[in-house]
Amino acid sequence: MQDQDKVFLEYVVKALVDNPNDVKIDRTVDEMGVLITLTVNPADMGKIIGRMGNTAKAIRTLLRIIGMKNNARVNLKINEPEGGSRPERSEGGASSLKTVDQAMEDLKGI
Repeated sequence: MQDQDKVFLEYVVKALVDNPNDVKIDRTVDEMGVLITLTVNPADMGKIIGRMGNTAKAIRTLLRIIGMKNNARVNLKINEPEGGSRPERSEGGASSLKTVDQAMEDLKGI
């Protein structure tokens, strides 16, 4: 069975989320291996990613194990919902969030 990875992912993700009908999984195969693209309801993103990305890492690890069993390299891409709340990056690649020192200087001015 070629789609074992897709079936496994669908089972796990639908068990984790509150909106299982919004789960969409696309599977493509090319010379680099298998790419599985996961799209979930924006309200469920936190459940799929987990604290510090641990849930997503665990799912990716299990998918790679399934891939090794079938002699395939399996990668998971989790689509970010439109209007995601990721911090913006400045030109230098650093986050636009203030450092503690900058925040303390701002507080001193109050």
